[in-house]
Amino acid sequence: MTDAIAYLRTSSAANVDGDSSERQRLAIQQYADTHHYIVVDEFYDAAVSGADPVETRKGFAAMLDRIDGNGVRVVLVEDVSRFARSLMAQELGVLLMQQRKVRVLTSNGDDLTETDDPSRIMMRQIAGAFAQYEKARTVAKLKAARDRKSQAAGHRIEGAKGHRADVPSMVFGAVKEIVTRFPSVTLAGIVNELTDGGLRTTGRLPYSQTQVARVIKAMGLTKEDGRK
Repeated sequence: MTDAIAYLRTSSAANVDGDSSERQRLAIQQYADTHHYIVVDEFYDAAVSGADPVETRKGFAAMLDRIDGNGVRVVLVEDVSRFARSLMAQELGVLLMQQRKVRVLTSNGDDLTETDDPSRIMMRQIAGAFAQYEKARTVAKLKAARDRKSQAAGHRIEGAKGHRADVPSMVFGAVKEIVTRFPSVTLAGIVNELTDGGLRTTGRLPYSQTQVARVIKAMGLTKEDGRK
């Protein structure tokens, strides 16, 4: 028998009072009984959208604390939509689990952390492409806003240089998670965590400490957070 953690999520307040959580719990328990898992703990994000980033969910964060503290390396969910509904949230969540060598299994036997599955690899590539697209849209919108302000002011107004220009949003989420989990981590340590988690530049090179420092600065963190 192998220890496992159950993760449940409902997307609206109305579902919290319904049978959604019980349905999820039953499906997870049936899978656990059939495949020799013991559910030793349960974490539940109530009224949380499946599109919400995993790092903002209290239940998900508490689950990571439990995983880091006791060595459980299997998470059971009813289906992939309970883990996360949006592709970006799914893939960031998968990366966080892979970094901890945790498997995420659905009640129908799908392994969401299986890196050899061509369809999962394809989805991860799509997620990266989408992140790049969103980054380009954001940069274009910010430039257009600066152009309008510059024209009104009669001189050129520039924004902060480059802290998002070379880093997709998925990396911001991963860096935030690493810094939150390990407050004394160094820049080199963050680079290693990103690389081990498969997050690299578009040229497939590891992110530099300079790029990581820009991300940390952009998130409002300071040297007092323990990085050097």
